[in-house]
Amino acid sequence: MAKAPSQKRERLSQVAYDQIKTMILEGKLRAGETLPSMRNLALELRISFMTTKRAYEELERQGFIESYTGKGSFVKAQNLELFREEQLKQIEALLAEAGQKAQQCGVTMEELHELLDLVNGGE
Repeated sequence: MAKAPSQKRERLSQVAYDQIKTMILEGKLRAGETLPSMRNLALELRISFMTTKRAYEELERQGFIESYTGKGSFVKAQNLELFREEQLKQIEALLAEAGQKAQQCGVTMEELHELLDLVNGGE
């Protein structure tokens, strides 16, 4: 079944938000760096202006960017401890899922530790 237009817009807005957020968190976009205007980004990505506007508004609400009328949108300085905490939460969720799957399959904690060592290059 095809998605309703509003669902598609929300999905595109979330994709734009996720991509910009990832670039900020990975350091590809640095504090103070100017983001493309909403109109230019919309043209570049071939999406509507309103879709980019929603993505920028969410990035601003979440503290990733600052926007100034007439000047544009800029990457906001990030709190590295907050970033680390967010990453740890994601890791924790993934490990919890892995632990549940391991338990379902009868994998021991020792085997799970060995697997973790293996995927981390034996460290």
